[in-house]
Amino acid sequence: MSDFDAIDALLADVGPQAELPPPDVRRELREQARLSKAQVARALGVSPSTVGAWEGGRDPSDEIRAKYAYLLDGLAAKFPTESAPEAPPSEDEDEAGDESESEAGDEAGDEVESLVAPEACVLCGAPATHRVAGFAQHLDPSDCRPATATGTQPAGTQPAGAQPKTQSTGPAPETAPHSAQRLRSPAKRAFQEQSGPADLIGQTVQAALAEHRGDVEATLAALLKRAIPDAMRLLDETRKGARYDIVAHPWIPDILRKQTSKGADRIWEARPKWTRHELPPGRHEVTALDINGAYLSALKTHLPLGQLEHSAGFAHDRRRAGVHLITPPAWEHEAVLPNPIGNRDEPGPLWVTEPTLRLLLRLSGPKHALCEPPEIHESYTSGATENLLEKFRVALKEARDTAIAADDEVTLEYVKAMYSKFVSTMGESNYNRELYRPDWMHIIRSQAFSNLWMKALKAHDEGLTVVRAMGTDELHVIGDWHRVFPEGRGVTEVKMKDIYTAGVDAADAVDDTGDMSGEEE
Repeated sequence: MSDFDAIDALLADVGPQAELPPPDVRRELREQARLSKAQVARALGVSPSTVGAWEGGRDPSDEIRAKYAYLLDGLAAKFPTESAPEAPPSEDEDEAGDESESEAGDEAGDEVESLVAPEACVLCGAPATHRVAGFAQHLDPSDCRPATATGTQPAGTQPAGAQPKTQSTGPAPETAPHSAQRLRSPAKRAFQEQSGPADLIGQTVQAALAEHRGDVEATLAALLKRAIPDAMRLLDETRKGARYDIVAHPWIPDILRKQTSKGADRIWEARPKWTRHELPPGRHEVTALDINGAYLSALKTHLPLGQLEHSAGFAHDRRRAGVHLITPPAWEHEAVLPNPIGNRDEPGPLWVTEPTLRLLLRLSGPKHALCEPPEIHESYTSGATENLLEKFRVALKEARDTAIAADDEVTLEYVKAMYSKFVSTMGESNYNRELYRPDWMHIIRSQAFSNLWMKALKAHDEGLTVVRAMGTDELHVIGDWHRVFPEGRGVTEVKMKDIYTAGVDAADAVDDTGDMSGEEE
């Protein structure tokens, strides 16, 4: 590349971004073309929720923006809209409209699409030529084999013959056919009560095995490469009908941004790295325990829903979550338990996440009374829920449990890659541009560390000697750990990683002092 080519490329990068019509026009154009969000998402290489966010007021950037603008220009040429341009909504209006936009999208009929090749109906398993709300199913109940066999029909529905068998995609709620309106809810219910979104994982694995003709190594390599987009697709499926919409690209305070290109931000995750200084006298058998699915379990944590807002003061609102600047309390139990904030050399205030703060507040309460409450100076928080990723977590857990029961290592490794990469790439990553939530990344990691710390506390309270706590999943103990922790490969179980001996025999300890009375002349 010549110097002028490099300059041309640079000028192209800093050139004006493609113009986009107002959000309501974007949606109107898509609906006039009878395109679903899923169809647009597949064409642009994003998720359906991302398309919904664009139609709710958020804008794509860079190459994706140019592609989206190109699509909208083409639709505008075919379907001129009479909508007058409107000013973009304010931040407050944008955030307030996220939930209503999500709910309206779930009720509208814009998720019905025709299939080129039939797929198994989620209700009866027979081939279906339509997909409703992302799930293949029959639009006419008489075509569903179980419905035909039972001969039953829900009250309030019209006979099958009264409905046309060819459905258009994207009808407005008031004009959507009754069959599509009625079947959407049972489809979701069947999807969630049975294997649910976890079945997407099984279908993906089977398709990859077929593509690579049963070559396990090639199949696993291909699955690991697509783990991130597949995790985002699974997230979209599990979010259908959810009460809260995900704000995927909110404003982020500077403390959550990297200080240098290869550096880190200012959030302290409280990663434990602790080894007991002194063991009880004598030689001991130490068991190294491995905590299963640490990051998977940590997906159940209080996550902020929207943009983080700044506040100052000592009060902690349990209805909100985020990051907090605190002065941690003194820890006087280092001899038997790790410090809840991890190994930190420098004293003074530091930014911690919601799980770390809640752990410190819990330990300072009357039940444990292990320390003083932390001093909170300021916070960046938003309204929160502990169940934001719960369906996503359950789908992954079900797929993991099924893979373990079937001794299916391909699916097991694929699932591990999905949730571990999902967590690690939701910050400043070039591998996942659909979700930019570094606050979530830190919070989920910290929750995993907090979970490990609580297991160390449980071991200590049950009479075990805690020897080491490391990272998210490593706990070393002395004593009968089987009476404290169930053994197995499930996420609520632990497995034995190693057994070793540590400590000094009493006779050896005497010899080390120079006293030879224990030896024969």
